[in-house]
Amino acid sequence: MQNDLSGQCIVIAGGSSGMGLALAERLALRGTRTVILGRNAEKLSAARESLGGNARAIACDITDEAQVARMFAELDAVDHIVVTAADIEGAYRLLPDIELAAARRVMESKVYGPLLLAKHGAPKLRANGSITYTSGIAAYRPSARGSVVASANAALEGLVRALAVELAPIRVNAVSPGWVDTPIWSFVAGDAKAATLQAMAERLPVGRVGQPEDIADAILFLMQNGFTTGSVLHVEGGHRLI
Repeated sequence: MQNDLSGQCIVIAGGSSGMGLALAERLALRGTRTVILGRNAEKLSAARESLGGNARAIACDITDEAQVARMFAELDAVDHIVVTAADIEGAYRLLPDIELAAARRVMESKVYGPLLLAKHGAPKLRANGSITYTSGIAAYRPSARGSVVASANAALEGLVRALAVELAPIRVNAVSPGWVDTPIWSFVAGDAKAATLQAMAERLPVGRVGQPEDIADAILFLMQNGFTTGSVLHVEGGHRLI
């Protein structure tokens, strides 16, 4: 276990909110040089201010290859890359109502963006570095409206295994969260967010839904454990069992 992350450079795509910001907050306590990426300049600025002096914010759309390439050109050596970003607005629809544009945004944010970050980030990663992606429970327990997100998460996990082989000794893994109380639920459930999450909490073996910090801790494990690659770490409160 590589416990000391102090001084390391860690790039977090999606680091301005939710699970990515929770991870950045954990890392700030460990003295890392954290770079958070996002498309919303206002959210990025607020997140950077909350993280303190060792954090840096770069506006970057990870689905735009030119922006990804420019972002990495600004950085020296990188120790770890983490991706929590996802664009699922409009994705949870029954099959007859699916709009291809929304489906494309999901695939671009969940598969092509992570692929581009690996393509341009791997040359900057140290040999003992890592890439950690975020898939999700939808690949294992899809809902009737979840075909697009389920497909994207399953594809991402296939990418993890392929890149773990191709980029070795760089390690590539994924965390697969269950239902986590993040802002993304506003797109999924709207005004019914609180009631929807409470209903799931009552079904889960652990008796609650996840918090962003639960996923941040799992990502930290994968970043630090030098003997884990090509793996998916399930952090879902027993959701696969129900």
